[in-house]
Amino acid sequence: MGAQWKQAGREANAQKKGQMVVKLVREIMVAAKLGGADADTNPRLAAAVEKAKKSSVYKDTIERAIKKGSGQTDEKVSYETVVYEGFAPHKVPIVVECLTDNRNRTAPEIRNLFKAGTLGQPGCVSFFFNHCGVVEANHPDASRDAEGDAIEAGADEVEALEAEETPAGTKGARFLTAIKELDAVSKALKAAGWTVTAAEIRYLAKEFRDVPEPARQEVTDFLNALDDHEDVHHVYVALR
Repeated sequence: MGAQWKQAGREANAQKKGQMVVKLVREIMVAAKLGGADADTNPRLAAAVEKAKKSSVYKDTIERAIKKGSGQTDEKVSYETVVYEGFAPHKVPIVVECLTDNRNRTAPEIRNLFKAGTLGQPGCVSFFFNHCGVVEANHPDASRDAEGDAIEAGADEVEALEAEETPAGTKGARFLTAIKELDAVSKALKAAGWTVTAAEIRYLAKEFRDVPEPARQEVTDFLNALDDHEDVHHVYVALR
């Protein structure tokens, strides 16, 4: 449905894990900075912490990130979101969302990576995507009426999650909402017994490009190179 780019078939190693931990910790710090240190009242933080735990990030590391992000230490969190738009090889629309503490460092590095594709001006491909709030959650009752809960929570749309994204014996759903309603919808779903695993603003592709092999491998290599960059937080691509 146009979720962020997910690496496929890549070999896990210490370097990749290290990059992943850096990105997860950064998200925790930003979530704590924007919404406070209490995960019970900050859905974005709760989802970020849960994701970090599933990725075996140490508890002490998570707690330090929360304290730093929420201003409980002398260290300042100065990350900002910077969005780049353009095309991957073979004219596949792409949106790259970065979290950076130095855009003067990030910008030329992203431009260099885009040499394999085409970096455009802000807004050049955004019309290929819906910019909206996304809440992914699961419910312990596998027969739960997700559509009914979506209406009660104020979500605009709901769709089932893939089986591999849902714990066995539970109901998994993805709720789409207006950006300004993301926090309220997340809290309402939690109150209805849903466990929120993601609560974030995303770019969802409206339609997808079909790129056959071997050209598809060029696109995959390009996306993987972007995803490897430390400042790249999410990569959204209109690729089937």
